[in-house]
Amino acid sequence: MVWRVLADVVVAVHLAFTLFVVFGGFLTWRWPSVSWAHVPALAWGCWIEISALICPLTPLENQLRRRAGELGYSGGFLQHYVVPVLYPPGLTRHLQWLLATLLIVINVVAYAGLLRRARRRGR
Repeated sequence: MVWRVLADVVVAVHLAFTLFVVFGGFLTWRWPSVSWAHVPALAWGCWIEISALICPLTPLENQLRRRAGELGYSGGFLQHYVVPVLYPPGLTRHLQWLLATLLIVINVVAYAGLLRRARRRGR
């Protein structure tokens, strides 16, 4: 039971980190210092997406699930949890590049908004 709860906690942390990577730029509108944590997280998220590597949290979750007597899974967190919800089965390299591009576009918009707000305050 403890191993399963720990695996679920890892999934929750993984999801929170993923959401922070995608939308954390918008937090900078309220708390500009968040960018010091967000920019490295964004770089990591883009790297994991375009390099086709697996985030270290995925093997940790799988190990905890196996200790709980459950089966782990192959592939990465996004491929296992997010892609089946948002996309048809099968994560392709093209789709990974598309997701990375979308990630960058969302955050360019977020940081452009931050710069616009900073310029308004400076006037």
